[in-house]
Order: sequence, then structure tokens, then C-alpha cells
Amino acid sequence: MMVPDLAEGRRPYRATQPAAAEVNAKLSVQNLDAWYGATHVVKKVSMAIPARQITAVIGPSGCGKSTFVRCLNRMHECIPGARMDGRVLLDGVDIYAGDIDPVLVRRRVGMVFQKPNPFPMMSIRDNVLAGLTLTGVRPRGGEADALVERALRGAALWDEVKDSLGKRGVSLSGGQQQRLCIARALAVEPEVLLMDEPCSALDPIATTRIEDLMHSLRETYTIVIVTHNMQQAARVSQKTAFFYTGDLIEFSDTDTIFTSPRNKRTEDYITGKFG
Repeated sequence: MMVPDLAEGRRPYRATQPAAAEVNAKLSVQNLDAWYGATHVVKKVSMAIPARQITAVIGPSGCGKSTFVRCLNRMHECIPGARMDGRVLLDGVDIYAGDIDPVLVRRRVGMVFQKPNPFPMMSIRDNVLAGLTLTGVRPRGGEADALVERALRGAALWDEVKDSLGKRGVSLSGGQQQRLCIARALAVEPEVLLMDEPCSALDPIATTRIEDLMHSLRETYTIVIVTHNMQQAARVSQKTAFFYTGDLIEFSDTDTIFTSPRNKRTEDYITGKFG
């Protein structure tokens, strides 16, 4: 499947040249602010998210983690009263430019939510295909079968469900449902996968399966994960961003964040002095 241009009708665009430090960035965030009504929840955040790595976003509840991630594929603007300012560049292209189709942005930058949310009346097979259907793509016959298998294999679920694709997605266990949602996201062939606390509703065994899956997915995808679990961030990520009251306090290699943070607030948070 070809990667779609972000602009409607494949109109030409001018790519923004990234700064030297951002040459290998898949996503570049520049002076990002976000609000809910009058409440300022993300404040002048700038960071370069590297390609084919896992970037963890940590911080106490209400610090702006999930809002920040929703801004990376224009889901924040779907919330009544929400707005943002600043730029988010995907491969050097500003996804908030006037001629950019947000549906195509969300196709290239997929999202997996905190609670598994398969469509309750749909089969496992139809759940996998649902994301494509929502973007106007309707594969048929053998093409659809191959796509379903490829997505379920990518989510490490194929062997468990290949003989029951007609069953409802909600008949699966919680961990399987979350992997089904990951398969649904992978079916549209994104380049970036956003995961908003994907393991918080899962038991330890299912959490381990999802973490193992993330390690394999980063060979192909750029992953950004919001997590309240600092041990999980340390296990799965190569980069970690610490947010506090809407500000990006520190962004560095994960080993640096957890062994020799440069900011006292980062150290206080990861050592449990607040949060």
C-alpha cells in the first residue's frame, strides 16, 4: 500500500527543513501549546522524536502527557473547546498546515488507547479492517484476507485467533483485545504508533506480551508511549520525556533519565518524592 500524501488531492507541499539536530527525527514538535477552553495544559513543548525508536512520555496525572500525544495526530482538535498552537512536523511536513487532510494524518500516525476498544458488534476480522473502512479503503476478497493475516501477525495475535476470525472481538481476553486494537492500527500501515497507557488495564502477563510486541514493532515503526509506570518506561523505551504541569522538564536517553537526570524535579519524580 502506498503512503498517502498528507495534503488532500495530493497537492504539492513544501517540506520544512529540520534543524541539524533533528535530521533523524520522524516527528519534530516545535513550541507546542494546547488548551481545553481556558486551561493551558501543554506549554511551549519542543522535542524531536527519533525514527524507529520507542519514546516514553512520563509524569504525574494531569501533567499533559495524553494531550501532548493526541496533538501528534490531530486528535486533540476533535475535543470540543480544545485548541493548539505551534507546529508538529512529520517527515518535515507540518501536519497542521491549511492544506493537510487530518484523516490522512491519522492514517500515518495511528493511535492505541488506554482501554481496549474493539467495536463490540464486529467480528475479529472486521475489527482489523475497520480502520481502513473509516478512511475510505475497502479491500475485498483475497486482498482483505492477506491484510487481516498480516496485521494480526504484526500484533502477535494470528496464531491465537486464526480459526475464529468470525467471532466478535469482545469475546477475546483483555490482553488479546488490546492486541486486536494494535492490529487494527497496523492494518492501515502507519509509520508512527501512539500508545496512550496501553497496559494500564491489563494483568502482568498481558502487559509482558504487549511490551514484547513493542520491542518487535520498533523495527518497523516509530512508537510513542504514554505510561504512568516508570519501570515500564525503563524496560521498553530508548528515549524518555518527563512532563510536569504542562512543561517538558527533561527529554533524554532513557538510561540518562533514570540513572543521572539533569533536573532536580525529574530526580524527585523518578525516586518517588512526588507523583
